[in-house]
Formats: sequence, C-alpha cells, structure tokens
Amino acid sequence: MKDLERLFSPFRIGTMELRNRIVMGPMGTNFSNPGGRITEREIAYYEARAKGGVGLILTEMTVVDPRGRYQREVPEISSDQHIPGWRNLAEAVHRQGAKIVIQLGHAGRGTIPEYIGGLQPISPSAIPSPFTRLVPKELTLKEIRDLINKYGQAAWRAKEAGADGIEVHGAHCYLMSDFMSPLTNKRGDAYGGELGGRMRFPMEVIRTIRGRVGADFPLLFRISADEMVPGGRNLEETKILCRLLVEAGVDALEISRGSLEALRWVVPPMDTPIALNAQYAAEIREDLRVPILVVGRINDPLVAECILEEGKADLVVMARALLVDPDLPRKALSGSYEGIVPCIACNRCLEIVMTGNPVTCSMNPAVGREKDMAIVPAGEPKTVLIVGGGPAGLEAARVASLRGHRVTLYDRTEKLGGQLNIASIPPAKQELAKAIKYFSTQIEKSGVKVEIGKEFTPALIHQSKPDVVIIATGSAPLIPDIPGVNNPRVVTAIDVLSGKVTIGNKALIIGGGMVGSETADYLSGLSVDVTLLEVLENIATDMVIWQKEFLLERLAMRGVKIITSAKVIEILADGVKFIKEGKENSIKGMDNIIIAMGAKSVNELSEKIRGDVRELYIIGDASEPRKVLDAIREGAELGRNI
Repeated sequence: MKDLERLFSPFRIGTMELRNRIVMGPMGTNFSNPGGRITEREIAYYEARAKGGVGLILTEMTVVDPRGRYQREVPEISSDQHIPGWRNLAEAVHRQGAKIVIQLGHAGRGTIPEYIGGLQPISPSAIPSPFTRLVPKELTLKEIRDLINKYGQAAWRAKEAGADGIEVHGAHCYLMSDFMSPLTNKRGDAYGGELGGRMRFPMEVIRTIRGRVGADFPLLFRISADEMVPGGRNLEETKILCRLLVEAGVDALEISRGSLEALRWVVPPMDTPIALNAQYAAEIREDLRVPILVVGRINDPLVAECILEEGKADLVVMARALLVDPDLPRKALSGSYEGIVPCIACNRCLEIVMTGNPVTCSMNPAVGREKDMAIVPAGEPKTVLIVGGGPAGLEAARVASLRGHRVTLYDRTEKLGGQLNIASIPPAKQELAKAIKYFSTQIEKSGVKVEIGKEFTPALIHQSKPDVVIIATGSAPLIPDIPGVNNPRVVTAIDVLSGKVTIGNKALIIGGGMVGSETADYLSGLSVDVTLLEVLENIATDMVIWQKEFLLERLAMRGVKIITSAKVIEILADGVKFIKEGKENSIKGMDNIIIAMGAKSVNELSEKIRGDVRELYIIGDASEPRKVLDAIREGAELGRNI
C-alpha cells in the first residue's frame, strides 16, 4: 500500500503551521442557535474532526451580516456578542492539535426571505436566484461600503476569538462571487462592467481585512475555477482573478467550481469523477506562488496523496469524507484503510440541510450527535440474533458487537449487503459497493458470527436462547393488482438489476421513481429501447435533485421515452393500457414489462416468535420501506441501546 508521506507532512500558510495537509472543508450544519451563536453541539462536532487528526478546519460559511443568512440556523460573526462562542470553539479545536479558520461570507441573492426576517435578498444586480426566483435588491454604493466594513469587522472578531485565520467565501454565486461574475454583475458604476470593476468589491474587502487584522494573519479565499453555466466565469478568467487576489493580500486559494445555477458541481454527487477539481487547481497553481487548496470529491487518502505527489495542489480539502468519518486522518496514518467509513456521495446531507434541518449522513448517523452516540461497553452483555444482512442489520450487528454483546447474524442469501447489492448496479451508483465492503469487513473484524445462505427459523430461537432478536429482513418489490400482471413477460426491476432475467430489445417500465428511473438508465446503457411510464407529473421525485439532473441527461441522451401522468389499467400480452389526461392509450410491441412500483416490508417472522424472546425489534425496511439513511440510523441507534 502506498505511503502517505506528503499528506502527513507539516505545512505552513503564512504564519499558520499545520500538522498535515488534510483540510476539513466548509459544510452547512444548521447547528447554531437562532441568533447565530455557536452551540455545544457545534463545538462537539468540530472537536471530533480535530481529534480525528485533521490538520486544518475550515468552518461553514459564517455570515458577516444577519441579512446574509443562507440557511435556517447559520453561525454569525456580525457583532461582538458572537466572540465568546467562537473562542470556545477555537479552544476546543486547538486542544486536539488542529487549526481553525473561520470562513466569512454573505449569501447575497442566495438568501431566503424566511431566514432574514422577510427582507428582500441583496446582490450587485437584480438577477434572480435560480432557487427562489426572487429578484434581489441592487446594492447602493453606501450599502456596498457598509458591507466592506462588515467584512473587516468580522475578520477582526475572528482574530479576537482565537481563530488561526479567516477565509473569504468568493465561490458559488454568493454575494462575493456575484460581484466577480459577468453572469450576475450587470452594474454600470465603479463596481461593475469590465474585470477591474467586477473585482473592486473583493479587492476592497481584502484590503479592509488586512487593515483590521494586520499582514501576518492568514487570509484564504475560496473561488470557483469555472462557474459551469453559460455566461458565467471560466477558468481562463479565474486565473487572472486569482493573480489579482494574491496581489491584494490573499495568502492561499481554495479551488472549487460551480454556482447557484450549477449546484451539482458545487457538491458533486456520485455521478461525477473523483477529485474533479484537481486539474483546475493544477493550472491555477502554475501561475502563483501561494498555497493552493483543492476541494471536490476527495474522499480517499490515497487519491489525496496522489494529488499532492503530482503537484496539483498543496493541501487537499475533504468535506463529506470527514462528515462521514471524523477519524479518517488517524485511520489513514495508521494504515487502517479498511476501517475508514466511505462517503457514498449520495448528497442526502445537502438535501437535509437545505430543508432547514440539522445535517446528518447516510453512513454516519452520529453527525451532530457525537456525545449522545458514543459507543460504550454494554453493562450486561447479551446474546443477540439478527435476521437480515442488509444495511440495518449490519450496522446493528457491528455496533452491538463493539459494545460487547454476543452477536450472530443470519442471512438467507450468499452475500451480505441486502438491497445495497442491487442499488449499486445502475450507472453512477458504484459508490454503494464501498458501503457493502466496509460493512462486510467491519462485521468480520468485530467478531460477529455470520451465518449466510441459511434460513432463520423459529426453531433456532429454542436452540440458541437469545436475549434479543432483531428483525432486519428488508423489503421486496410491491406487485400491483393490475389485470395481466401474471403475464410471463412481466418481471420486476429487482429481477433485472440482479441479473435473474434476460431482457429483450424493447422494454417498458411501469413506475418512474428512483428504482424505475435507474433501471431505465441501466437498460438504455445496454442499448435496450426503453419506455418509462410514471403516474406522477415527474419522474425520480424521490431522488436527490443534483443526482437526478445527471440521470435525466443520460436518459435523454440515450433516447428513453418518458410518459408521465399515466396510470396503467391493464397489462397486455406485449404492452399496457393506460389513462393519460382522461384518455385511454396503449403501448404494444414490448419484449418485457418491468414493475418498479415501490416496495413492501418482508416480515413474516416476528409474529411467529413474538413471546419466545424477551426483546424483539424490527428495523429498516422490515419495519417500513424507506431510504438507506433510515435503515443505518435505526441499526446504529438500536445497537447502542440494547
């Protein structure tokens, strides 16, 4: 295995010396209190990542003005009353040997009126946000000067609080970026027009900050190398901007990409390449003599080492990878690669935060609950039988065994992972295979006795006399009560993805949720002529939007025919009848009809053994079909509580 000599070598940004080159990236959490003050929950969250061995923590965007809030509960540094909370956080991070840089920003047109007291968002020009479609108020010259001063004051407060530096958020079409982008800055005064005008606001902010904190306080700047939207800024112009920023006093640059109009590139899902911004960083680094940080799907320490080895960047920024496993650096340093919890880039974390809820993670339910969900030895070790080797059962088994319980896990199939094995088959779902490998490895290491290819029967209760039985038997495809459903040409999406059936040249899929849409993606990639029928107005409504965008592009590119608002009323010998807009229609000439209309719980066992065991629990899809996030969370919680 490759050593990580560069990744774990010390590095300096200005006067700030880091123990290694791993940087925790900024991620919104919704952990602050309604007044924007730092909470104990927030401190525990950051301290856990510092304890895990990261060199530098970049905090989530901290607003310099309450009007710049971008989520429901964001941290502020807009007045002196916020200094004590930040000081407590900085001290907690320092106790664990890491450094902390507070990221300063203002969401501009990215704010939501609900979060800023009903006020109108502000921006350099009246260009609507693609999310709210609200037209922001164009800033006056006085308001611009006011904001410049607020950045300076916020930087001074960060220094007073004991932070090791500050980072100005100049990416992703928030306020700072909006000034720099030709897409969003249409001003005709000194703060708009040609490049020099568009750069005036960030340059004055940097100079003002320098005037407040001095020349030796590290100042970083986050920038999108390419905004990935027509009319936006591209790499060549960004190179020029970066030179100007360094001349103005920036000590290091963090390279990202994307914008509000192209958010899927800001927090790239599993559809995108690993380390997708590294080449951008390399090209920018060629022109400059300041440290370059790079962010974007860097979720493996070996990949991070290669980026450094190839000279593409000086430091690597891991965001979601440290959300899912705070101990990633420590594990990598000790060579425990298989113990690193993998980020599957599902982006449920982002989806949850953007609904105004505290962040969580599909693979790590302990995010933001670090103290409450510590794994502690069981007071009374118990004999635990778990039926089902999907994500819920595997996580329950892993945690229960780590706590000292005697755990046996049964699965009637020959392979652990449950539905994850099927879910990892469609295009761009390869990250899920990492979750299967992680769980299988950890189950083996934790001492769980695994009985695969073996059906669990009530008789086993009497043989082993368990204290606890956990039913995690998952779900099965829901077969609708539609005339003709017993047609031999009818198969399920699970049958298709698992390779149990061979599909002909033309296939019709009934059900356009995530499973049906991904099956269409899979089959169209095999040159099958696919038609997708969905009863709702849109397909894939249960997918994370940024992943859905990539899927829709692939379906369109491959010519998948999509019919929405269509209710199937009968399955024919080679097709279906359906109602759309009150009219009956039919599709014929299909080799296969594929059912993808949801799932039903599989749980015949619990009623047979209820009363034969002291403690009986039902978790995951066996309780109710939902998402992998819910299954792993229930397994994690139950494993800690039994």
